[in-house]
Amino acid sequence: MGKIAFIFPGQGSQYVGMAKDFYDEIKESRLVFEEADDALNMKLSSLVFEGTEEDLMKTEITQPAVLTASIAMLKALEKEGIDCDYTAGLSLGEYSSLVKSKAMSFSDTLRIVRERGKFMQEAVPQGVGGMAALLGLDRIYLPDVLEAGKDYGIVEVANYNSPEQIVISGELKGIKISCKKAIELGAKKAVELPVSAPFHTSLLTPAGEKLRRELEKITINDLQKTVISNVDGKPVETKEEIVQKLVDQVSHSVLWQQSIEKMINDGVDTFVEIGPGKSLSGFVKRIGKSMNKEVTTLNINNVDTFRQAVEKLTKGA
Repeated sequence: MGKIAFIFPGQGSQYVGMAKDFYDEIKESRLVFEEADDALNMKLSSLVFEGTEEDLMKTEITQPAVLTASIAMLKALEKEGIDCDYTAGLSLGEYSSLVKSKAMSFSDTLRIVRERGKFMQEAVPQGVGGMAALLGLDRIYLPDVLEAGKDYGIVEVANYNSPEQIVISGELKGIKISCKKAIELGAKKAVELPVSAPFHTSLLTPAGEKLRRELEKITINDLQKTVISNVDGKPVETKEEIVQKLVDQVSHSVLWQQSIEKMINDGVDTFVEIGPGKSLSGFVKRIGKSMNKEVTTLNINNVDTFRQAVEKLTKGA
């Protein structure tokens, strides 16, 4: 086995009941939820396990909820003595990777992502912004797709997820026009996403500046693991870089494909997705295939998949 990367999902992966089996069966995971309840001075665990989908969709709840579920699953894995060489996370998931690297404490990170969620939601009025996934669009046509929507508002690339998937974000009228153009130019699908704000666009620049003020209040430590940053697809070299990269991340494209390519080129051949959902594993498989590289993906989103992953990782050690 080559090098191992732990990767963490972002907003959109959440669901009511996520990580409940970890809470029930694994002490280390339960302690994570208890710490979250204390740090936020609210029963986040009750919202995650027994709340409504509507509550969990509120960005200021979603972000600490996904972070907590991911770290609860991570602690179960660490208890088994399994570790990584690299770590990265998609958008919000980058905060989980920073907790894993010990650059930020879990309790500080919880409070930061709750504020991040508020700032992102407040930056653009409800109903003005949106996002859409473009599947199977030849990248050569991307400038034309963005240009088509710009007469109707800001339209920018939010995520480079895989060779087959790009996410665009911006003002809703422009997004709709760009989606039509993408289909005309050969995209297999253009799917508007059920999100409440145009994440990762210049429209969220004010949110990034508010986030900076919160990040400057907390202690940031030297990294204990190699973290690949969303904003440039490169390793974070020093703790001093972290605040600026997290500020930029709010309003810049997420270079997920480039991040995975960097890790594969550095010798990572096993990617362990830790947290709700399993979309990142699909992206990694497609990126590896496009590079003609053999990669193994393991997904941990419930206790059964956790046990399967532990067996495979300990056998390969």
